[in-house]
Amino acid sequence: MRRLITTLVTVSLAGCASQQKPAASENPATPPQATQPAAPADAEAFRATKPEPGKPPELVLPSFQKATLDNGLTVLVSTRRELPLVFAGITFAAGSAQDPAGKQGLADLTYRMLLEGAGTRDTVALDNAFGDLGVSPFQDVAADGAQVGVRVLTRNVDAALGLLSDVTLRPTFAPKAFERRKKQQLADLVRRLGQPTALGQIVFLSSAFGSAHPYGHSAAGMPDTVQALSLEDVQGFYKKHVGPAAAALVMTGDVTLDEAVAYAKKHFGTWKSQATLPAAPPTPKLVNREQVHVVPKPGLDQTVVIMGRPAIAAGNPDEFSLELATTVFGGFFGSRLNMNLREDKGYSYGAGASLDPRLGVGPLTSYASVRSDVTGPAVKEAMGEVTGLKSRPITEKELEAAREGLIRAFPGAFESVEGLGSSASQLFRKRRPMDEFNRTVEGLRTATAADVQRAAEKYLDPATLQIVLVGDPLLIQEQVSPLNLGKLVPVEPDTQPGVTRAGP
Repeated sequence: MRRLITTLVTVSLAGCASQQKPAASENPATPPQATQPAAPADAEAFRATKPEPGKPPELVLPSFQKATLDNGLTVLVSTRRELPLVFAGITFAAGSAQDPAGKQGLADLTYRMLLEGAGTRDTVALDNAFGDLGVSPFQDVAADGAQVGVRVLTRNVDAALGLLSDVTLRPTFAPKAFERRKKQQLADLVRRLGQPTALGQIVFLSSAFGSAHPYGHSAAGMPDTVQALSLEDVQGFYKKHVGPAAAALVMTGDVTLDEAVAYAKKHFGTWKSQATLPAAPPTPKLVNREQVHVVPKPGLDQTVVIMGRPAIAAGNPDEFSLELATTVFGGFFGSRLNMNLREDKGYSYGAGASLDPRLGVGPLTSYASVRSDVTGPAVKEAMGEVTGLKSRPITEKELEAAREGLIRAFPGAFESVEGLGSSASQLFRKRRPMDEFNRTVEGLRTATAADVQRAAEKYLDPATLQIVLVGDPLLIQEQVSPLNLGKLVPVEPDTQPGVTRAGP
């Protein structure tokens, strides 16, 4: 009976619970609001806000130290202990600027002969000796000097310097090796003269500096001048220009100045020569453009456009301001010239400009390869950008972009022991102080907008820029003549090697 009552009560309560109504709303007059879906975000809205760059790392520049042996040999060192690697090289102060008249390419051939046998080793034995140390020597010949060097493990530095000592002090200059090397150089020149850009550079140097100026030719020379070179010419250049007073031992990486001096005394201490540092080339005469030099290449799909002039020597007070002005004009992707010819007009894959301060007054050069069918419009736009540097002064935004790009690019030159070695070599060739790179960064940082604008107007004067065009002569005649930039003069350095022959 008790179970029955309990069961009935439970069922009754369950029934009451199932019939309960929900509690009344506090505001029954307001109907429930439906949830509205959020409006979709603009997938491209993020493009309106430029991402903020992270904090740049602190710029740490390498330090360079210098010593001089009793025989006049300079020793340059930059120590970096992270890896057991050393760059060891000999830098020479004489380069292609010291080529005698009519013997362009002599410096290049002479320095390349240094690795064609030295001491008691012929070409093959010398190459094998370097190979046994796990290294392959490289050479660099430029207007203001040359270099031969190796990157080597610290434990092999002494042996490598022994070989470099033979190369520098005791080259064999064997007749058969000379003939082989000369033939190879001539073959390289033939290939080079098949490149439109190389042809343009050859003609530009001659037109900007004059063919008789030390900077008026390329280091490699021309086929006829190289063909005329003799072994006696090479030996004479070596005797006149290679010696301790005109050279430097450059060592960078896992080495100290004291260690480098000890190596220098051991391997180069007895070196004697009458060679002295060459004088800086004379300042070229700056003339207004009267001609446009045309290297005719019928049917060429692109036209190489080179504009430029002699500008400044290393150490000129305007160097840093002009470097910034050149960068704004054409020195990086966002430059005025590249954004015009590539991004806006689509005339070229890329256009640029560079400044090359040398021991003497070096060139400022602008360059682009443009579609041949838009040669005239491209040249007009390029000249317009030069003129625009005065009519549309460089803005603070452009200046800061150029400044930041140049300064942040500095570490790239020092990322390897070879890079450090090349930088030290440039200090020697241009005869700059050991703190030159610190001075350069400071100069770039402190150059004012007024300084940069003044440099732009002074050195990028359209009237002083020589113009060289390599391309289809009929298209160039048709499209460039109406621009009235000067008389179009054909120049054919490849068909008349060694002579930049101007047509009528």
